[in-house]
Amino acid sequence: MLLARMKLKEEVSVRQVQKDAEEFYRGGYFCCEAIMAAIKKNFELDVADEVIAMASGMSVGAGRSGCMCGAVNGGILALGMLFGRTEQKGPKDPDVVKCMELTHELHDWFKNNNGKKSVCCRILTREFDMGKGEHKEQCIRYTGLCAGKVADIIVRECGLTNTDPEPFAA
Repeated sequence: MLLARMKLKEEVSVRQVQKDAEEFYRGGYFCCEAIMAAIKKNFELDVADEVIAMASGMSVGAGRSGCMCGAVNGGILALGMLFGRTEQKGPKDPDVVKCMELTHELHDWFKNNNGKKSVCCRILTREFDMGKGEHKEQCIRYTGLCAGKVADIIVRECGLTNTDPEPFAA
């Protein structure tokens, strides 16, 4: 597991991760990039900025294809970065099983908490003009939601402290 080789900040504000992801989106990143940047910053991960670049193609529903929401993609990448594996051990390797459980948790949580019961970018954004006004604001909110949930999962799974007075909720 990669996490064993990474040092994480022991106290993190999950709400700050959420806010930072939203601000990174407002500042020029897309959803997936913003999540990676917020996780890297707030958990003080000693990883190259290329992890943000790696996320560029997964944004906007996987490169504008409209499939999986880019915010969910960013969350999955962040979880994989921390809980994934780098060795070929087969499909029952506990590291990959755990990582898939966590990404499944994020997927289902987002689907049940975004108000539209979907993770498909086309469905989530169908009533908006791409990249403008309400569309952008919704995507900023979804980016924050995913970033917050990912941070919440990381805090829980790593036994870290969430410095927020209230637990994370949508």
